[in-house]
Amino acid sequence: MTMNSTASHANHHSFILTGIPGMSDKNPWMAFPLGFLYTLTLLGNGTILAVIKVDESLHEPMYYFLSILAVTDVSLSMSTSPSMLSIFWFNAPEIPFDACITQMFFIHGFGVVESGVLVSMAFDRFVAIRDPLRYASILTHDIIGKIGIAVLIRAVCVVLPVPFLIKRLPFCHSNVLSHSYCLHQDAMRLACASTRINSLYGLIIVIFTLGLDALIILFSYMLILKTVLGIASRTERVKALNTCLSHICAVLLFYVPLIGVTMIHRFGKHLSPVVHTLMANIYLLLPPVLNPIVYSVKTKQIRRRILHMFQGRKDRA
Repeated sequence: MTMNSTASHANHHSFILTGIPGMSDKNPWMAFPLGFLYTLTLLGNGTILAVIKVDESLHEPMYYFLSILAVTDVSLSMSTSPSMLSIFWFNAPEIPFDACITQMFFIHGFGVVESGVLVSMAFDRFVAIRDPLRYASILTHDIIGKIGIAVLIRAVCVVLPVPFLIKRLPFCHSNVLSHSYCLHQDAMRLACASTRINSLYGLIIVIFTLGLDALIILFSYMLILKTVLGIASRTERVKALNTCLSHICAVLLFYVPLIGVTMIHRFGKHLSPVVHTLMANIYLLLPPVLNPIVYSVKTKQIRRRILHMFQGRKDRA
């Protein structure tokens, strides 16, 4: 099947993914940077998980939520890696239709999970600052487990209709997607029938999951700020706010690229396809790479434990 295929619906047993738009000859140059990013994602999040597991002093609600975030980051990264590596490493841009909608489900699903985890972490910070004496008794292992399950179930429920909404559409135009992985809005534009239901459902998902989550996080930090300003000691106020810095960075790393992608998708149709691809890649690849770095740098307990681990290996060598 050629990249300019405009054949009948019967030909659409697969889609053609795009590496760097208009510069397919440059794809091999992206192979090693991409491999490095995926390796960094696995090493960074793996280190966070290992540190939290071995250090009993980190067996607290905040770090359990951080573990869930690390697992989600790795899962989101692994959802994009098969197709991206097949393009940039093996120059194999074709992806079967069913594999495409499966990848679509996992990418959108883990995106919703990540947003839910960030909300849970905002709630964790609110409880820790508002009621520190009852922090551990409120956020017990059982409660944290239920929150994690609820976040996962919500993501599955809201994203599950997406593959079926795509499968019902006839595709009789080009089968070339504009990204190196499958997204609902990208596949939807290739259909040769009305996509109003798909567009409406996609908008509902964005508003009632990502949009609502952002508002809840904002409201949580308004309550946190109100609580902090009520603390008499300036030192204690600064200490309380410092415990939120890592989470604020994680929220910005997730939502700023998301807003950028949304704005460019809605209002940047005149921009180069390279800009669209770059922003979409930043949205999916940057948070999993930078989140463990942010938490390692900004969280004293994790930083100290990581340095201790490397120091111990150096001494044994």
